[in-house]
Amino acid sequence: MNTLYDMLPVVGQNAACTLAGVYRAYTRHPRIFHRRLAELKRTRDLPLDELYQLQWEQLQKMVSRAQTYVPHYRDLPECSSASDPSVAIRETLDRMPLLTKEVYRENAQSFISADIPKRSILRGRTSGTTGTALPLYASARTVAEEYATVWRLRDAHGVDLQDSHLTFNGQLIVPVKQTKPPYWRNNMYQRQILFSIYHMTTRNLGDYVGAIHDLEFSYVDGYPSALYQAARAMLEQGRPLEKGRMKAIFTSSESLLAYQRETIEEAFGASVWDRYGTAEFAVSMTACSEKNLHVDMEFGIVEVDVLEETDEYVRGPLVVTGFANDVTPFIRYRIGDYGTRLKGECPCGRAGDVFSDVDGRSDDFVITPDGRKIGRLDHIFKDQTTVVEAQIRQTTRESINIIFVPDRRFGPKEEKGLLQEVRSRLGDEIEIRLLPVESIPREANGKFRAVKSVAT
Repeated sequence: MNTLYDMLPVVGQNAACTLAGVYRAYTRHPRIFHRRLAELKRTRDLPLDELYQLQWEQLQKMVSRAQTYVPHYRDLPECSSASDPSVAIRETLDRMPLLTKEVYRENAQSFISADIPKRSILRGRTSGTTGTALPLYASARTVAEEYATVWRLRDAHGVDLQDSHLTFNGQLIVPVKQTKPPYWRNNMYQRQILFSIYHMTTRNLGDYVGAIHDLEFSYVDGYPSALYQAARAMLEQGRPLEKGRMKAIFTSSESLLAYQRETIEEAFGASVWDRYGTAEFAVSMTACSEKNLHVDMEFGIVEVDVLEETDEYVRGPLVVTGFANDVTPFIRYRIGDYGTRLKGECPCGRAGDVFSDVDGRSDDFVITPDGRKIGRLDHIFKDQTTVVEAQIRQTTRESINIIFVPDRRFGPKEEKGLLQEVRSRLGDEIEIRLLPVESIPREANGKFRAVKSVAT
């Protein structure tokens, strides 16, 4: 069924994207964002002992406030009395119980802080890499804190808020049934051209390449999988951008693979800077010149539940404690991803905790009958609150199976809604089979991918 947006002419859709851009700018970049960004720029290169001091002060405030206002945390142990901040942090966290997604999902209301007015609470959902829908709550301050870390990274590479840019992400900005260009829309307020990742067929990629060459922009951001498809087409057509034409490329939301980075940088003629964050606003890591991910220590604490250890690194599930989310604090939260933390200092010279990689965000593509490769489809499950977890499996281009664990509320209405979400991204040609199951087998690392495909 077409939405009102789908029925608008392109000029009307551009106007709608521009209005959405006004709203995003208002919510993401209020005064507190600018204050916080200025603070983060001052603290970026602090020595390690001062970063630990900042973390310790934040952790004490967070624990005290959680004990007072958050029902789930009323019985939290007291903080350590150690004088050394790094020791005090370690002792305090060791006293705290681990928090799992399952516990949070089943008791989400008990994590909401009583001192935040209900009118100030922003509500959302995330499916995560496992397809499990989680209700999420945050505030304008939370969002501003998150985007201050994003923009500290961008500012370090000469990018300004007013710079023109291209975006390749999962927003449904072009109707899936559209078969002629333009496969992009214009958010004039933020000087942003949004490209649809749902129309990147072999036939259409020439239009994408042409637009990339015709448009003026300072940087690009988006999903690695989509940028890789565009970059590969640019190279196959012998049309890479000249080096120095743009400032930088920023990736997020998926694991950035080495071959993707190499191809994207070659095609766009600029360096890729990756960032790892989560919808819970509980962790932020940003890339350095050595292609490592540095924990933004002012934003939170990242522990590793060690499964593997060598002289150079420790590896295992990530346990995060975020300082930004004042509505629902996450203390020692198993975020669901795995990481490799380096034991030594990063060669880039920046102090603090540093990871060589974070896993758990690599999904396969779904390949549609007309040859489109669609990645990052976990958005389908964001609003499916009656689906406990789900996975898309594909063995041929003509069909997909959606394996899902329904809860007791799942019925015909929810089934119809789920199918509509899938169709809005994949179109009408592909066969979709919904297969309810009691549980979904995990991979060797204890997780499962949102998409598993062996179609060619």
